Amino acid sequence: MDTVVELEGVTRTFPGSPPVEAVKDADLTVAAGDYVTIVGPSGSGKSTLLHILGCLDAPTSGVYRLLGLDVGDLSDGLRTSLRGTEIGFVFQSFHLLPYRSVLENVMTGLVYNRTPRRVRRQRAADALERVGLGHRMDFTPRQLSGGEKQRVAIARAIAPKPSLLLCDEPTGTLDTKTTASILDLFDELRSDGLTLIVITHEQAVSQRAERRVDITDGILVEAAS
Repeated sequence: MDTVVELEGVTRTFPGSPPVEAVKDADLTVAAGDYVTIVGPSGSGKSTLLHILGCLDAPTSGVYRLLGLDVGDLSDGLRTSLRGTEIGFVFQSFHLLPYRSVLENVMTGLVYNRTPRRVRRQRAADALERVGLGHRMDFTPRQLSGGEKQRVAIARAIAPKPSLLLCDEPTGTLDTKTTASILDLFDELRSDGLTLIVITHEQAVSQRAERRVDITDGILVEAAS
């Protein structure tokens, strides 16, 4: 099975007196189709790890390979291109444009990976159908519930057909019932072959994944299956 994510001895240190090691000598391998949660409390290094995995930051030492490419060897332009084509992001805050339609919001996810203009609308519509919101395409985010907004955000993330869906506390603002429906959608996307990494502090979220990795004081430890 192809490897999507590979961390080897990854450390991220921030300067200070003393320096802060936010991630320490981390090893992690995620194969295509895996569903992994990374679980830890506030201040554990989750956000720093997310930035590394999302090609938004680089390790101080160690190697991060995405789809076999050493991210540290890439120019800023190539790293940005890789992020735009291969990684879909879902955040706790939906980051939707309030005055644009749902369809237009999803289409914005196709601008940065150079999807041809003529196919953006159909691909966005297909993604909305996939998340169960085909009937809401002409609505604006102001007309949607919190769960529907998160589904739009997920549709925007998957419309470019990324290899990795990277989620940061995706259910943090949702109630229990809505959280369950979003986790059901994650299960479906995983069944479609998408690779998921979900960063969370919620036990209910972590229990749905195939693999769980705990992070404490920047140290990764995979839980026994």
